[in-house]
Amino acid sequence: MAETFDPWSPSFVADPYPAYAALRARGRAHWYEPTRQWLVPHHADVSALLRDRRLGRTYLHRFTHEEFGRTPPPPGHEPFHVLNDHGLLDLEAPDHTRIRRLVSRAFTPRTVERLAPTVRRLAAELVGDFVAQGGGDLLSAVAEPLPVAVIAEMLGVPEPDRALLRPWSADICGMYELNPPEETARRAVRASVEFSAYLRELIAVRRESPGDDLISALIAAHDEGGDRLSEQEMISTCVLLLNAGHEATVNTTANGWRTLLRHPGQLEALRADLGLLPTAVEELMRYDTPLQLFERWVLDDIEVGGVAIPRGSEVALLFGSANRDPAAFGRPGELDLGRTDNPHVSLGAGIHYCLGAPLARLELASSFGELLRRAPKMRLAEEPEWKPGFVIRGLRELRVEV
Repeated sequence: MAETFDPWSPSFVADPYPAYAALRARGRAHWYEPTRQWLVPHHADVSALLRDRRLGRTYLHRFTHEEFGRTPPPPGHEPFHVLNDHGLLDLEAPDHTRIRRLVSRAFTPRTVERLAPTVRRLAAELVGDFVAQGGGDLLSAVAEPLPVAVIAEMLGVPEPDRALLRPWSADICGMYELNPPEETARRAVRASVEFSAYLRELIAVRRESPGDDLISALIAAHDEGGDRLSEQEMISTCVLLLNAGHEATVNTTANGWRTLLRHPGQLEALRADLGLLPTAVEELMRYDTPLQLFERWVLDDIEVGGVAIPRGSEVALLFGSANRDPAAFGRPGELDLGRTDNPHVSLGAGIHYCLGAPLARLELASSFGELLRRAPKMRLAEEPEWKPGFVIRGLRELRVEV
């Protein structure tokens, strides 16, 4: 049934939007037994809860697992959790405040501005090669290599090592899906161990020979005294910047082109007026967001739409549903590349708002712009298939002809 929320169903993953509409019609908070979470589908609630300090990405700054009524993760998963739990995404104040302040110093608008020529050059080279070959898999040829190359450039990862990054990232991100199986955990643990060891060596090299890169800047912040980053916090920050710095951009690119190729009128309007690119990028993030769900722990009792949600619960904020909520968007099921009133939640909100949002927008505008200019007759070569993941939702490949 199209209106059933079932994140493990291929048909649901292919089109979750009818199920979201049914959830919104039925209420503002729904208990979902398979994951033991409260589903929150409305834009106003998702937006408010992202900013509500009664919720957190972790609870360990206030409670032990036992005090919070939760079972500690298996000891064999420890390398993943050590890596994950020291990163910005899964920390709360005061550690989150301290680390974000230090990372922000090295991740300034000036850094993004300095990267702009590199991003545009990489996008032009990748698209040029892709067009010269007559097309192929847009995902592996353009969508993936651009953000990986950019974040690797920022971090100072040597070019020969960059092929390691995407597989490590994919294995670690498997743990963000709902109820991941043990095999997924094993891959994530192995990737966490290998990625951490690699970064520990790279940090040691940069400590001896600093460069003009983010790792060197983080080391400088670490060594200043006063507020400081531990080595584990540096490692976790670098992994998070890589994972968050490309997973969403890869899927926004591929999902966005799938959307454009299914809306030829909107695509032609964009080709005719590249000045629409800034609003088009925001609309593509809204229309088919790559991050469909974001979780929060309830640290103090809350109420959503008259439903009491007690401390110790987990809420699943449905970004994909919030971005199609008619209470927040006019004609939400329509693609409108000129949409200016667009309060989408695809980049989060509150203290965990995406630190790399300006860089993501630069990468997306660069790759979309190059493809619009240099592949004016691009079309689907075959209907794409979705990967099985729902939380981070993307295509297996996107085969096109140019």
